[in-house]
This record gives sequence, structure tokens and C-alpha cells, in this order.
Amino acid sequence: MLGVVVWGRIREVFAGEMPAGVTLRQAANLAALQAELERGGALVLTEASQLEAEKAEVAAWTTGEGRRKAVLIAAADAGQAESVATRFPFLDDVLLRPITPARLRLSLARALATLQERRAAEQLQTALKRKGDELHDLNKIGVALSAERDIHKLLEMILGKSREITAADAGSLYLVERASDDGPSPNDQLSFKVTQNDSVVLPFAESTMPLTETSISGYAALTGHGVNLADVYHLPPEAPYAGSGAGARSFDERSGYRTKSMLAVPMKDHEEQVIGVVQLINKKRDPRAVLRPVSVVDEQVVPFTPVDEELVTSLASQAAVALENNLLIQDIRNLFDSLVRASVTAIEQRDPTTSGHSFRVATLTVGLAERVDALGSGRFRDVRFTTDQIQEIRYAGLLHDFGKVGVREKVLIKGKKLYVGEMLLIRQRMAYVKRSLEVEHLRAKLDAALRNPSARDVLEQLEREHAGRQRELDETLAMIQKANEPTVLEEDSFRALMDLPNQTFHDIDGQPQPLLTPNELRALSIRRGSLSEKERREIESHVTHTFRFLSEIPWTGEFRRIPEIAFAHHEKLDGSGYPRGLRADEIPLQSKMMTIADIYDALVAWDRPYKKAVAVERALDILWDEAKHGKLDTDLLGIFVDAKVYERTLPQPGETVESVAQQA
Repeated sequence: MLGVVVWGRIREVFAGEMPAGVTLRQAANLAALQAELERGGALVLTEASQLEAEKAEVAAWTTGEGRRKAVLIAAADAGQAESVATRFPFLDDVLLRPITPARLRLSLARALATLQERRAAEQLQTALKRKGDELHDLNKIGVALSAERDIHKLLEMILGKSREITAADAGSLYLVERASDDGPSPNDQLSFKVTQNDSVVLPFAESTMPLTETSISGYAALTGHGVNLADVYHLPPEAPYAGSGAGARSFDERSGYRTKSMLAVPMKDHEEQVIGVVQLINKKRDPRAVLRPVSVVDEQVVPFTPVDEELVTSLASQAAVALENNLLIQDIRNLFDSLVRASVTAIEQRDPTTSGHSFRVATLTVGLAERVDALGSGRFRDVRFTTDQIQEIRYAGLLHDFGKVGVREKVLIKGKKLYVGEMLLIRQRMAYVKRSLEVEHLRAKLDAALRNPSARDVLEQLEREHAGRQRELDETLAMIQKANEPTVLEEDSFRALMDLPNQTFHDIDGQPQPLLTPNELRALSIRRGSLSEKERREIESHVTHTFRFLSEIPWTGEFRRIPEIAFAHHEKLDGSGYPRGLRADEIPLQSKMMTIADIYDALVAWDRPYKKAVAVERALDILWDEAKHGKLDTDLLGIFVDAKVYERTLPQPGETVESVAQQA
């Protein structure tokens, strides 16, 4: 039975003797009352004068600790009972004074029932709050798991959160590796992916082991049921994994650890297929405790509870879905990445001399972006790129020339001023003219011989004239071939070319034809390079084609700027670039980096038909000259040079050009 504490004067409250078995205690004030209640719950009897003296304190006390430990009843005269109840709403009841033994006994019984109900309600509220907190924590963990895109970080998070909610000192995470896509097979394996330990530092390397029931994690994976063990040194002898105890002992002897309690929970996907196992070790009384030396293990380590198993099972289910989604996203990205690489390779095969250029530009641009991201001072100290943004830069680099698919192949690979067919036609024309002159020469010699067989001087004169004309044609062809090279056209050669349309020959029908057609003359008159202005505009149009093509792809949010970045890779800070003539503040930072990478690779790239490769030092000098003239970003170029980013695409001993390109 509950005790009775009288708060105030006993004889002012009671009438008669105390009921048998009732312990009576007394308290003079609230502090004394609280001290008495430390001995256990009680029925507290008092009067209005005591309550009035400490009304505010009593009101606060009864809403907290007091409600759990006491039933508070006031004694009042018949005419004051209602007033007392109104003035002190925190009272549990008001009894008329004096309180008789019978009424006291009844009040005690009711007080006992009331305190029991309050404690039960409090326990339910505590349990409900704990469940709510657990659900809240699981929801937060689920959100965090869903947001993580790095597979290794995700696995670390799954294990870390599982240990956190169970106070586990250590743990491991395994993934099931199926030998066949058709389902389980005897060749399936468990891949040891992650391990964590708060008490000892252990060497770790990923490994695999056969998926069998002889290991605790294998048993959990194959049966789909959790395994909760109080002490792995004492396993049920009938369990398939009974031999794991000896393995645990052997591990502990080597590592200086003590493996005791263990919980292995399977990770099941949405189809209830086990894709992995979370294995937790040594649940601690104090989550902050370090289990060193080994002697503290028996004091600190306790078995995992059913609640732990329930929580980890729930978390493992969320983790399995997050992992499956992550792997699916990774598969999609790998598929897309392969498609991008195959597409770039196909485009570059139209112009084999530029093979690998897009891969190298991607490598150099990403390398420069990574160096900028690592800066802690200077103009770019606040610039940071996420993993997705680095990948965005990489894709933009790989696809920056994709629009060349819209450029005619003969223009794309044009290495000289005249197309191959045009130069062949000129050679054939010259051969025809020479053959015609030969025919005319022979006819003239025959006529001269018939007229005067002894006139040797005439025949010799004809030979000299014929040889001179043949030599002139050879020199003309040599001049045309020289002018056809994609070099700067000298003034003398230009004037000589201008005269060629005035030189004629007779075709097979006897009609006069110019030695060089107007179209051929225009092509050969290109003062620098191999492209006419029209052809140059067609080549430059590849940037616009690239933008239009990339804009048709429904990029996800993290890659949405790929078309914009690629579109601006030929723009210059002073507005002299193409196709839009953007100025510095209009060009994305990623595009400025790609411009440097693109120009550098074009300069040092292995020989092309229309230019020779230059040495790295010369290429860097050219880049600096461009920067000094306000075309390239000086700070970015400084990082490119100082960090030796340009070395990333230089072949190392034993490497080939192709292998360097494919590393992009």
C-alpha cells in the first residue's frame, strides 16, 4: 500500500486513528515534501494554507515530477471545498475535513490506481516518443542514402548509420555477387566491401568468399533471416555456421580485438532478393566507449536487442533500395558514357588525323578544372566544382566537336588548297598539254624534214623550242603544287598565279581553254592555310551544329549546361572568337578552360596534313601570346602551365597516342 505524507499539521487534517498498515510521514514545506517522495510514491494530504504559500512552485511541480510521484489531495471545510478546487486546479481531489480512516483508505486505493495509470501512460508516451525518434532517424537516414551518388560513400554510410543506431563498435558490409543473371548458383560469392572499427585500426582490402551457410553473413544472405548472437565464441553446435567461432577467435588473436556480440542482417531489395549483408559487432552500453584493453569488453559489450534487429532490418531495406537505385544510375551512366565515347570515336574516324583530340581536350579541361577547384587563394579561391559538374565538363569536352558531323567530309579533311580531285585534274590537264605540244613538235619536225632533209639547224632549233615549252609547263606545275601547300602565299607566286588564266591550250575539240580555271585560281590564291572563306565558315559552323545537337538531348539537371559550355569553346575574351563573338563576361568559366585545352592540343597534336605539330614549349609560348593580346584568360593559363596540366596528355614511355586518348 502507498504511504501517506501530510503536508502541514496532522491534526488539522485527520480524525481518528490511522488505518492499519498505513505509514504516515510529514513534511513542512514543498522542499521537504519532495525529499520525502524520493523514498517512493505517496498520497499527499494538505490544506489550502500550505498550497497558498508556495502556489506557483507547486503548480510547476505537479506538471512534471510531482505528477509521477504523488496524488495531491487537499482537506477543506464543507463550505470551502468548491473554492479550494477552483483556486488550485492542479489538485487531484478535495476531501471534506476531517478525513476519516475509511475515507483515507478509499483515497489510498484510488491514489495507487491513479499513479499506476500515470506511470503506464508515461511509459507509453516514452515508447511512442522513442518510436517517433527512431522513425525520424530512419527517415533522415533514408533521405541521406537516396541523395548519395558515390557507391563507396554510400556503402560506408549504410554501415556507419547501422552502427550509429545500434551503438555497435564495429561492423562489415558484404554484397552478393551473382555468377549468373539467371539467379542463385553454387558459384555465387560474397564480396567484402567495407569495414569499420572504433577500437582498433585494421588493414583492409576488398576480397570475396564463397556464398555458403558456413559463414554467419553467408547464412543471413542465403536464408534471408537475421542472425543475433550474444557471443560468437559460443555458437549453437547445430548451426551451419558453428565453425565461425573458431574463425573469430583466430581473427581476434591476430588483431588484438575481442569479437563478442554480433548481428547480421540481410539487405533485401524491392523484390525481396538479398543483395548484401550488414554485419554489426559488439553493441556497447556507452556508444562513446573504446574497447581497449580487451578486458573492458565483458563490462561494456551487451547483446543486440530485438529493437536493434528491427531497426537495422528497416535501415537495410532502405539501404538495399538506395544501393539498387545507385547501381542502376551507375549502369545508365556507364551506358551513356560508352555511347558518348563510341559516338566521338565514330565522328573522329571521319578525320583520322584528329583522332583522340576530343578525348585529350576532355582530359586537359577536367585536369584544369580540378586544379581550379583545389585553389585556396587568388581570383578563383571561391570556385568549387561538384563531382557532377566535373563530369559535366568532361562530357562537354568529349562532345565539343560533335557538330563536325554536319560538315562535309572533304572540307573537314582538306589538307591543301585544292581538293585531291582538283589537283589530279590539273596534273592530267598539264599532261594533256605536254602531250599536245609533243604532237605539235613532232609534226613540225616532220614537215621541216620533208621540206629540207639536210636542214639540221632547223631541227635543232625546233628541239630547243620544244624543250623550253616543256620546261615552262613543268615549272608552272611545280609552282601550282607549291601554291597548293597550306602555307603563306608569297607575293611573287601570287602574281605568277594571276597570269595563268591568260595562258590557254586547245582541248580535244580544238576549243581554247585556260590553263587554270577561275575556281582553281581562287583556291590557290588563298593567302594562308588551306581553306577558302566559305570553307572556313563551314568548318566554324560545327560549333553551332554541336550546340543544336546537344540541345536536343534531354540532359538531367546536373548536366544541363553541357550544350552551353561546348557552344562557347571557340569564343575569345576580346570578342574575336566565333560563332557569336562573345566577350569575357559572357563566356562560361568552363568554356574558357576548354578553349585553352583545345588550342593547346591542336598545336601539339601529331602532324596533320595542313600543319606540322609544334613543340610543347612553343605551344605554351603561343598560348601566352594569345593571353597577352586579351584572347585567353591569363590566370587560367597560368594555372594550366604552373600545375603542368598539359603533361596529362603527353605519352609516357611505353604508351601510345591512342592509349593516352582513351584514358579520358
